[in-house]
Formats: sequence, C-alpha cells, structure tokens
Amino acid sequence: MDNASARNMWGDFLDAHLEFAFEEAPKVFHFSDNEQDADHGLDLVLKNLKKATTFSLLGLQNRKEPLPKIGAFIILTDWNGNAKCIVRTTAVKLKPFFSITKDYVLLDGLGDKSLEHWKKFHWDYFSRELAPFERVPRDSMIVVCVEFNKVYG
Repeated sequence: MDNASARNMWGDFLDAHLEFAFEEAPKVFHFSDNEQDADHGLDLVLKNLKKATTFSLLGLQNRKEPLPKIGAFIILTDWNGNAKCIVRTTAVKLKPFFSITKDYVLLDGLGDKSLEHWKKFHWDYFSRELAPFERVPRDSMIVVCVEFNKVYG
C-alpha cells in the first residue's frame, strides 16, 4: 500500500480488530473524477448517508480492474489521498442502468436522492469515464452496484 495515511489507518484498524490480520491489503479509493464530487461522496459516507456506489462494468473492463468482492475492505480517502474511513463491501450486483430503483438511489445518498438526479449524475460521470476508450454510456449498459458499511473512521 503506497498511501502512508491509508497504511496507518489500516494498521490502527487491525490493532482493534486482530481477527482481520490475515486479510489482503485493502484497495485505497476516492469517489468520482473531481475534487468536489469525491469529497462530497466521502462526507456522505462519514455521516452514514451513503452506503452504495456504482461503477460501469465497461469502465472496469477497460481499466482492467477486477469486480469488487463481497467482504473486501476499502480505505476511502479524500481527493488529496488522506485516508478518512474504512468500509466493507456487503453486496455486489450487476444490473442494466435502466433498472436502477429508488431504493438503491437512497442507499447511494447523492443529491436530492431522486432517481432523476442519480441517473443524470451517473450518466455524466460515465460519459467522462468512457470517453478515453471511445465508448459512450447506454441505457442498457451494465453497472456494478456496490453496497457497503462503514466499519472504521
């Protein structure tokens, strides 16, 4: 783990939870592709208002990133890489973009918590994410819905 603040947070977590001493080192992650959205998403997690995040399957595939795993720990940072909390993945579901429900949107916690806001926010993000690969989002594209619980921080 290259990030010193994440390494320190993980060490502090393990000191309090020895039962996880043999877990593989967690992924270090910040939300979104810009400082404002990244720090806002983190703030929602810290306030226990955000318990889900969404990836495009196509984006993960193009970046050669594996699917998130149930039970995996993730250290969330702010935009500048400062570790702020640890979450643990509780569910991973692949769904078409068009099938996202209001219940899931409430878990995601963004904006006014409306389905319309969620779809616009994510459509804009996926458009930026996929542009370098000369791809565009589609209503039928598969998204990876990840649910988590904050366990530390």
